[in-house]
Amino acid sequence: MPTAINAAMARQTAAGSVPSTTIGTTEGAGGGTGGIYSAIISRNQPIISVKEKTYEELHKKCLEKNILYEDPDFPPNESSLFYSQKSPVKFEWKRPREICENPRFIIGGANRTDICQGELGNCWFLAAIACLTLNKKLLCRVIPHDQSFIQNYAGIFHFQFWRYGDWVDVVIDDCLPTYNNQLVFTKSSQRNEFWSALLEKAYAKLHGSYEALKGGNTTEAMEDFTGGVTEFYEIKDAPKDIYKIMKHAIDRGSLMASSIDDDLGFCYGSAPRTDIGELIARMVKNQENAQMTQSTVDYQGMEERPAWTIVPMQYETRMSCGLVKGHAYSVTAVEETVFKGEKIRLVRLRNPWGQVEWNGAWSDKSEVWDSVNEAEKIRLQHKVVEDGEFWISFQDFMRHFTKLEICNLTPDALEVDKFQTWTVSVNEGRWVRGCSAGGCRNYPDTFWTNPQYRLKLLEEDDDPEDEEVICSFLVALMQKNRRKERKLGANLYTIGFAIYEMHGTKHHLQKDFFLYNASKARSKTYINMREISERFRLPPSEYVIIPSTYDPHQEGEFILRVFSEKRSLSEEVENMIEAERPLPIIFVSDRANSNKELTADENAGKDGEKTQANEKKVSAARCISSLLVSFQRSSTKAHEESEEQKQFRNIFRQIAGDDMEINAEELRNVLNNVVKKHKDLRSEGFELESCRSMIALMDTDGSGKINFDEFRHLWDKIKSWQKIFKRYDTDHSGTINSYEMRNAVKDAGFRLNNQLYDIITMRYADKNMNIDFDSFICCFVRLDAMFRAFHAFDKDGDGIIKLNVLEWLQLTLYA
Repeated sequence: MPTAINAAMARQTAAGSVPSTTIGTTEGAGGGTGGIYSAIISRNQPIISVKEKTYEELHKKCLEKNILYEDPDFPPNESSLFYSQKSPVKFEWKRPREICENPRFIIGGANRTDICQGELGNCWFLAAIACLTLNKKLLCRVIPHDQSFIQNYAGIFHFQFWRYGDWVDVVIDDCLPTYNNQLVFTKSSQRNEFWSALLEKAYAKLHGSYEALKGGNTTEAMEDFTGGVTEFYEIKDAPKDIYKIMKHAIDRGSLMASSIDDDLGFCYGSAPRTDIGELIARMVKNQENAQMTQSTVDYQGMEERPAWTIVPMQYETRMSCGLVKGHAYSVTAVEETVFKGEKIRLVRLRNPWGQVEWNGAWSDKSEVWDSVNEAEKIRLQHKVVEDGEFWISFQDFMRHFTKLEICNLTPDALEVDKFQTWTVSVNEGRWVRGCSAGGCRNYPDTFWTNPQYRLKLLEEDDDPEDEEVICSFLVALMQKNRRKERKLGANLYTIGFAIYEMHGTKHHLQKDFFLYNASKARSKTYINMREISERFRLPPSEYVIIPSTYDPHQEGEFILRVFSEKRSLSEEVENMIEAERPLPIIFVSDRANSNKELTADENAGKDGEKTQANEKKVSAARCISSLLVSFQRSSTKAHEESEEQKQFRNIFRQIAGDDMEINAEELRNVLNNVVKKHKDLRSEGFELESCRSMIALMDTDGSGKINFDEFRHLWDKIKSWQKIFKRYDTDHSGTINSYEMRNAVKDAGFRLNNQLYDIITMRYADKNMNIDFDSFICCFVRLDAMFRAFHAFDKDGDGIIKLNVLEWLQLTLYA
């Protein structure tokens, strides 16, 4: 459940439904990261010879073969039920025809009274379903109605959900878990109606298991049903016109839910207590459901600080008035009526249990209804029946309830007097430990490394009554796949964002910017919900949005959505990939002359010197390393060779041997002798693999060796990279922090995007997020080599190259 932390200080498309993507199981290959790291993810995907079959194809196949569909991806066994431990009771999976006679998908239309909570703590999900039934257009989108247990029945059903920017089609069979021939989880008030139970199964499949649905907040499911954006209100801090906001939200089809804090904090996910409920509750209990405790961390002096910590789920507390603490209710209507000559504001709520109702004024059996005429009772659909739904006065609603969530189908759903089309920008991103998981502003050394998104507000709002030059926009930050990854130990991170004004740069903003500039806007809290959203009004300008987790080093994926009333631009900062145009190393035709110059005076007596050559190489390597160190301290004229350089050239002859070129082992010997003389580097030297990469970088004729000029060119590069390394190795530990790699890469003349910086961290940093000198140089060698290779193949300079398989393998194997 949400842990609030109080703050102390894309693509463009029209808002609305996104076209559906038919996916036979749950999500596309590669999950959410595919769009960001497609080159890495796709290479490890299994090769699929045929496209994943759609619902229509599977349904047709089952009818032709006269068989009932069995879902291979969500089988009727324990793996689909629970992940934390084995079930202590035996559940039997049955199809509806085995549970009752005359099963029906929907009886008399799907409505809010069809939903009764079972033994799983997912009232948050069921409250959202109840809201969904109030909007028939949305309902038909999520629950395709052309499904039946009578006509063309094949044991296969499908449902559609919004997943991080796309609509996905989830296909399931109709096997449902039962106990004593009763449905264990969600059921309808009519024993032979099954749409709600099958919808719950599809949603469980989307998240990996039924247990994954235990504990949550209603906004999560409401967004998955609509693709909308949610606004979250603390009722005690709600605006004065909150009733009007609720009324217009209902009128415009927004989904709405409310809940009551328990004595410890905000909590959803409670289930009615039954014997089997107790049994399952013990079974699915895990460590995250420990009791809420106040944080013991000292946050004194910090800009961001946690307000409380709340557990994902606990048992309900029923109050004497009939309401349940720590429980989610659907808001199904907001109305006004006249009582004794005065206007009374009313709110209609529904308990997803299908029972346990408010027993105060305006409840089903309240005496106040005696003073209401029959026509008004019919208009308000007043019924005296224990179905979980009840009316409550707005005054009592405000007194007892503590949270209100409104899922807007479009961001303008709460605009009171007008309906407008908003522009929506969607950006996918990722926090990577050691590179882009910088935490909140309490961590200034790493906060600047978080992903940054540029926002250009180009036009002011069209509001003649507003004298301010203002742009309205809404920012929504959603973390991805955390519920699905619960079985791997994942929980929701505590997330938030800050907005800064910036001008005239497309580059990633550095640490100093955030030290000396205050944010122009920010999320009110850092909170452990799937999505946090906030509405803002700022003047037209350029801004940067910094999404982050509260603590640094927390890895995860997210999407950042920006809804603006007028034209705007939202894109990731620094998404260009470029390098300073590399100069040619040496032409292949020059190599023969270089080698000839070295060998001209040696051919006559080389046979007699073979046995002595190897012995001389060790001492020669030591000499050349001394000269290399001295080269760093001296400058030479452009066309005049110094005595030291002549001496260096002569010693190179001794190291190179008969072939007058050095290989990777000889290069390693030379370089490691140099490194030993640099006590401040604290390096153990270069690995052989690094030296092979250096040879590959400088090798212009594919011999696997380098000559004198190539070696000199390599040494110049290593010297410049060494200076950069020492600049960031401030503690002289022989390593640099992976967060500094972004600036080091820039200093070396490369411009990369966030995904490439993430890859560098994953590839070259150790478990402590440090990069040693050998890895540092190896990374730069590879960058230099790959940019050179790309430019060599990019003949027309359009940024696109075409390689055949031989060229591709040559480049990747010899790098």
